[in-house]
Amino acid sequence: MALPQEKNYTIEDIYALPEGQRAELIDGRIYMMVPPSTKHQQLVSEFTITIGSYIRSKGGNCSVFPAPFAVFLNEDDRNYVEPDISVICNKNKLDERGCNGAPDWIIEITSPSNTENDYNIKLFKYRTAGVREYWIVNPRTKTVTVYDFEKEERSNQYNFDDTIPVCIYEDFSINIADLLS
Repeated sequence: MALPQEKNYTIEDIYALPEGQRAELIDGRIYMMVPPSTKHQQLVSEFTITIGSYIRSKGGNCSVFPAPFAVFLNEDDRNYVEPDISVICNKNKLDERGCNGAPDWIIEITSPSNTENDYNIKLFKYRTAGVREYWIVNPRTKTVTVYDFEKEERSNQYNFDDTIPVCIYEDFSINIADLLS
């Protein structure tokens, strides 16, 4: 849910929020975040472990960061997001505050309060910012929408029971039903 648009907000406004209040900033508009559900957090945890284990097993140079983790998408003061999972392969984008620029792979897990943002607003922002791959995981419908922004023909929708290929890694796939068993 967006706050009433009285002004053009900046990252300073995000950092001025009361302790414990989380929000995202997209094109100068603040979107408040509600506490995640248990299922949401279970998925974040399992994705983090699975992706991190894969990267380590391959000796990869990418890092996986679960939310809350700051991503300054356009390296400006009008865009700040906290994707549920961010995979960053360029270490030069990382500093003490978070990621400056687009992560390579983002996973968002929908909740009733943010579904429209994930499927519409963030889809556009992530694509235009240079994210290579974007997954929208919907626990309610048990579906995953995968966007491969490098090869549009590989974008697809899957069910939790499907083995889902990871676009940025040729030899990696994830079965969400297996993660939750």
